[in-house]
Amino acid sequence: MNRKLAVVSLAMALALSAANGVCAQEETKDLEKITFVLDWTPNTNHTGLYVAQAKGYFEEAGLEVEIVQPPEGGAELLVASGKAQFGVGFQDTIAPALVGDDALPVQAVAAVIQHNTSGIISRKGEGMDTPKGLEGKKYATWESPVELATLQNVVEGDGGDFSKVELIPSNVTDEVTALRTKSVDAIWIFYAWAGVKAELEGLETDYFAFSDLNPVFDYYTPVIISGTKFLESEPETAKAFLAALAKGYEDAIADPEEAADILCEAAPELDPELVLASQKYLADQYKAEVEQWGYIDPERWNAFYNWLNENGLSDPELPENFGFTNDYLPE
Repeated sequence: MNRKLAVVSLAMALALSAANGVCAQEETKDLEKITFVLDWTPNTNHTGLYVAQAKGYFEEAGLEVEIVQPPEGGAELLVASGKAQFGVGFQDTIAPALVGDDALPVQAVAAVIQHNTSGIISRKGEGMDTPKGLEGKKYATWESPVELATLQNVVEGDGGDFSKVELIPSNVTDEVTALRTKSVDAIWIFYAWAGVKAELEGLETDYFAFSDLNPVFDYYTPVIISGTKFLESEPETAKAFLAALAKGYEDAIADPEEAADILCEAAPELDPELVLASQKYLADQYKAEVEQWGYIDPERWNAFYNWLNENGLSDPELPENFGFTNDYLPE
């Protein structure tokens, strides 16, 4: 009897184990796969994504999220083709992709941070603390029409002569080193990373932000983008993803130290000191004055695209309230 009981018990245990294995497999199968494509290597703009991943928020929403690096053409192509469901873009750089014969079916679905924190950094005390001071100086340019029109606007708005700015094709990979070695005099940066890095490395700098000089430049950069076809066919999945992502960013706001640790664990090649300092800076920027992470203000979005239209930087012109939606954000 004891031997029979042991055999029966073993059989029941094996059956239970097999059943659990099947359930586990079914749970894995039930998770909907989402591909998220970055705009660059991992950095603190992406922290909420990694926090949501590490804390299981995507799994709780029934999603299995794969984070991938962008191709040379950028995230927009992957998202538009449906090979990725979400990615990181920028209001200024996605503009050309939204209109014309080859328009891509993508749109912004959330703002990563609320305000444009980009501007021009230079060595302190060399007269480039205002746009006019760029006259006769070497500026590292990406040679983008929108970039150069923006720079021209602020230089001329400050009474300067834009034609006197020396435009140097940019091959800058480290802004601090480029300034310190004087290979360039001024660079367009996002302060949360390169500006904070300059502070940490003890390089004294001058800086002016575009949004402080002209409110039309307080556009959304970066943003989360998604494919129009995906949004239309799977709205509940999109909402579930953004709700989980929002939780990740809310956690990054509440505890930047923990968020920095999570990002460094996911991307150990990053400098922990820079990540932490950048994370503390961005904790106040992700939501700023709004209550809901990800919200895009139609007035500010339209103001920038209207400026592109007025300056011949979009052909055809971008319509009002086009290229973004708040419909998939958590309520």
